[in-house]
Amino acid sequence: MRGTWRWVRVWGSLVVAVGMVVTGPMAAPALAHEEGAVVSCVGTNTIEFSPGLSLWARRTRIHGTGAYRCVSVGPAVTAAKSEISGGGMNGCFASHASTAEHITWNTGEQSTVVYPMGDVRQVAGQAVVLVAGKVVAGKFRGRTAVSPGAQLTLDIPGCATRRGVPLITGPSTLLIR
Repeated sequence: MRGTWRWVRVWGSLVVAVGMVVTGPMAAPALAHEEGAVVSCVGTNTIEFSPGLSLWARRTRIHGTGAYRCVSVGPAVTAAKSEISGGGMNGCFASHASTAEHITWNTGEQSTVVYPMGDVRQVAGQAVVLVAGKVVAGKFRGRTAVSPGAQLTLDIPGCATRRGVPLITGPSTLLIR
């Protein structure tokens, strides 16, 4: 049963992320109201690892960026950009990291979300991500943030090199409830 739940979480995350990107922001208003979300965003994340992801998990620093199109309960929030930072034990087949996402909304307001430990399934450098955290500062403080996504690399053989896979990028969502 536990193995089945893991499979559901991994593929469920991928389906949600790809579905949100394919249907685009048009689907976000319904999602915002159905799940009680204050803000629903779709976009992309680009994540850098130093050192790069290798066959075996090793301590890495994480830095990245995000760009989103959003719909919110109030009409003011329509877009966001973010800086992502953190670190932990990461590799091409497993990741255990804590991150923070510093978000700047199109209104000029800011939020800081802390994701203590995410569920990141790595398959040869292809990351299926489901992280949940809290908005700890700024706009939406105290609310829950969920961010499923799928970040990919074209450098799968890089997992077997000393340099590793330094960069993954792909679709992501950001839901704040």
